[in-house]
Amino acid sequence: MRILVMIVMLIAVAGSAMAQEGRLLYERYCVQCHGVEGTGKGINAPHMSVFPRDHTDRTEMMGRSDEELFRVIRNGGASINQSVLMPAWSHNLDDDQIHVLVRYLRELCCEEP
Repeated sequence: MRILVMIVMLIAVAGSAMAQEGRLLYERYCVQCHGVEGTGKGINAPHMSVFPRDHTDRTEMMGRSDEELFRVIRNGGASINQSVLMPAWSHNLDDDQIHVLVRYLRELCCEEP
């Protein structure tokens, strides 16, 4: 029983660390266009010909698979026939970091606070 409790605690700590890393990556790479709250109203948004995706829109975000989200972060908007204004982040982020970002996007859109 004691081992089970320790495992559950370790999983919770790891999940919390991953959520923190996702939030920090989002703040560093995404908020300029998508906004601090993920609503698509970042500081750059008014100057863009295509408004950034609202990552808090549950319906829209649930229409995208994790694979699509990974691909658009890694290879840019054109890789999924979306805006060319969405840059490819593969030179800045490794695949593990991109997976963490995808998980954070799911928190923004789909999990209750």
